[in-house]
Amino acid sequence: MSKLLPEKWLVVIAVLLGTFTIILNNSMLNPAIPYLMDVFDADAVSTGWVITVFMVTMGITVPLTGYLGDKYGKKKLYLAGLVIFMIGSILGSFSWDLSSLIFFRGIQGIAGGIMMPLSMALIFEVFPRNERGLATGIWGIAAMMAPTIGPTVGGLIIEAGSWQWLFLFNVPIGILGIIIGAMYLKNTNKVSGISFDKWGFLTVTIGVGAILYGLGRVSALEHLVQPLNLVLFTLGMISLLLFVKIENRHDQPLLDLSIFENKAFTYSVWIGISTSLGLFGAIFLIPLLIQHVYGLGPVITGLVFLPSALFTGIFMTIGGRLLDRHGPLFVVTSGLVIMAVFTLALGFTTMETSLITIFVLMALRGIGQGFSTMPATTAGMNSIPDRFISRGSAMNNVLRQMSSALGIVFISIYYEVRRVQVFATVDTMQEASLQAIREGFFLLGMIALLTIPLGWMLGKASKNEESKKTMTA
Repeated sequence: MSKLLPEKWLVVIAVLLGTFTIILNNSMLNPAIPYLMDVFDADAVSTGWVITVFMVTMGITVPLTGYLGDKYGKKKLYLAGLVIFMIGSILGSFSWDLSSLIFFRGIQGIAGGIMMPLSMALIFEVFPRNERGLATGIWGIAAMMAPTIGPTVGGLIIEAGSWQWLFLFNVPIGILGIIIGAMYLKNTNKVSGISFDKWGFLTVTIGVGAILYGLGRVSALEHLVQPLNLVLFTLGMISLLLFVKIENRHDQPLLDLSIFENKAFTYSVWIGISTSLGLFGAIFLIPLLIQHVYGLGPVITGLVFLPSALFTGIFMTIGGRLLDRHGPLFVVTSGLVIMAVFTLALGFTTMETSLITIFVLMALRGIGQGFSTMPATTAGMNSIPDRFISRGSAMNNVLRQMSSALGIVFISIYYEVRRVQVFATVDTMQEASLQAIREGFFLLGMIALLTIPLGWMLGKASKNEESKKTMTA
């Protein structure tokens, strides 16, 4: 195989397979919740933990990957994570009740927390700076395609009537990823003399875990003020503030917050948060538009996401190449403009809007997503020293995990509250739902619009960082 492809591209394929497997599995389970409620005779809140526990365990594992990758080597840790994910998948297919299923999903989340930050770090190990945009663009196709095709694949598996295949589906792809990874991932140097920041780990685990747990319990406005949720959010914020203080004073911090002194990295993180809000906000709103407003089925819903996924993948690769050649200023800024324009355009849908129009708007929006998301992240990671890559990637993943959860909670609460308000002034709940969905897209579009200047600032800051590196070389 290495004769057909340079070995560095086989590294991309190896981590792409692992990333794709994790994200696909998570998105396949979303439409399966009502089905699993019947299988295990459980309510929606309890069954929802099948999704929530993955988010929580992944969120509290991610901060560890920088330290563990330095201590044991990135290749060994990544492959261990993929093996753990396979074990969780196989055990999940044998679940005998809801509690066991949730436990095995937690194991999968730990594996995801190990693998996701290391994926980009492993690619950066083998590609020079001027080729990383294309490499991460191709790898990023998995991250963008999986959540869009996952619900369709999950729906087809459920219709076949065997929920166990929601977990067994991962096994052949994961095994292929392990084989290629073992053969072609590069062994990285272990860092000697490092110490474990136990207080940093304790505070970030409590902080991220409490906030994600709290967000996972929220699906309506009144849930925000439930005593337990208020305690969780307060505990989480206090713990994260303590974490920041500890990290700023620690000689070997778990997550080195000094990387935020790098302007290009900071701008890229904010752009990543914005595009994550846009991606997951649309993943929440589009099924409501297609099914609750237009009265079409889940298969059509899945098909609506395909043009967006396809164009995101194509233009992520093109965007990566442009980033390598010209820097992030043009590609990221233009991507954010396209995202903003066509997200706002979805806010003008009516009951008469054709399905073809939705397909086209989603496809064009995918161009913006492809140009902005991965090129911005790659530019930010390129701007920091190589020794910070693992921890910078971990930081990106923690913040995106939290912003994605926050975005879904915010949009879902807005939708539920707003459609009840609008229903008092219109004839049908269908019209009220459409109005709430339209306003949701307007909000997401405004967030994208406000992010556009960050694309320009990222370009300028990235150019300055390159100039500094050239002068010191």
